[in-house]
Amino acid sequence: MVDHDAWTDQQSATTVTVDGHDLEVAFHEDGSNETEEPPVVFVHGIPTWSFLWRDVVPDVAEGRRTIAPDMLGYGNSAMSDDFDRSIRAQEKMLEELLDDLNVERIALVGHDIGGGVALRFAAHNPDVVERLVLSNAVCYDSWPVEFVSNLGLPSTADVEREELEGRLDSAFVDGAYGEADPEFVAGMKAPWLTDEGHVSLVRNAIATNTNHTTEIDYGAITAETLLLWGEDDVMQPYAYAERLADDIGNTELAPLSNAYHWVPEDRPDAYADRLREFLTDGLA
Repeated sequence: MVDHDAWTDQQSATTVTVDGHDLEVAFHEDGSNETEEPPVVFVHGIPTWSFLWRDVVPDVAEGRRTIAPDMLGYGNSAMSDDFDRSIRAQEKMLEELLDDLNVERIALVGHDIGGGVALRFAAHNPDVVERLVLSNAVCYDSWPVEFVSNLGLPSTADVEREELEGRLDSAFVDGAYGEADPEFVAGMKAPWLTDEGHVSLVRNAIATNTNHTTEIDYGAITAETLLLWGEDDVMQPYAYAERLADDIGNTELAPLSNAYHWVPEDRPDAYADRLREFLTDGLA
């Protein structure tokens, strides 16, 4: 298990062009480049960053190359106050990043709004995504939740650091099953506790746009799809996983009990085991 400073030290960075802006993307890479299997790409949500996958990536990287970017405006990626951070823009970021890394085929794993990015990318690039894993993902009109909507209020940009930290503490503690790991909470909060990070978080929340998931043609997704979902989540309830299963072909429901919204953190061992099984064997 690594802390957030060690995770940051292991990241690389590259520059992508999105909507005419040249923007730095930080990404964590692990595993072997020599395997014939496509790399596994992990996309986080809000208000997290790639550190969300800290207990999952090492297990997967034992047999596969892994790539876990920080979305634009998140983590250690660009945070300047002059670009779009919507999931439409994050989809473009992902396209540009994969092109920069010369990656042509992937298995794609998405959580929260990263799941919305993954859904858009899989629908628009069926020749690229071989397997798709969605965990408590935004979809249809399931979002934004109240916490994120409140972060996007103009007044949030003016709150004191202590108040912002308290709001984040509540989000990570309330979204966890049982007692949240203090190391996880500290790592998730870290990018937002600077002046630039504070403003970036507000901009990220403002950029949430339900139109970007209601307009998806879910039937265009051809990848084998696993809905690896925290069963007890109230922010992105399991009923949305069931709806996705009806609309996407070649899909399997895989509920994880005793898991709320931060399912890779709540059940990391079970999550990694089921993910590796799916990556190796496909749908049951």
